[in-house]
Amino acid sequence: MLASQDPRAAFALEVFCERAAQEIAATAVALGGCELLVFTAGIGENSSQIRARICNRLAWMGLKLDGDANQAGEAVISDASSHITVRVIPTDEQSVIVHACLAQLEQAA
Repeated sequence: MLASQDPRAAFALEVFCERAAQEIAATAVALGGCELLVFTAGIGENSSQIRARICNRLAWMGLKLDGDANQAGEAVISDASSHITVRVIPTDEQSVIVHACLAQLEQAA
């Protein structure tokens, strides 16, 4: 979608990033603050552009992204001066599902 020239795709991405930032901000308010933000799984793990769009909307919270680290896909992508540490953590959902299924099969046997 990021490479699409379709204005509907651009709009969908804007809405997605805006809603993600809103939910992160709402959660931070409910928790009384935020010290760590973690991006994981498909989009969070693999799209530096989406991470940047979301994080830029959270600058008012003191979040400052390190653009180079984000682009390189490093584990920590927040700037040293950021009030919130931002991490990217790879996931392996398939392995988790396999292990859960095996555990269920073992219990059933």
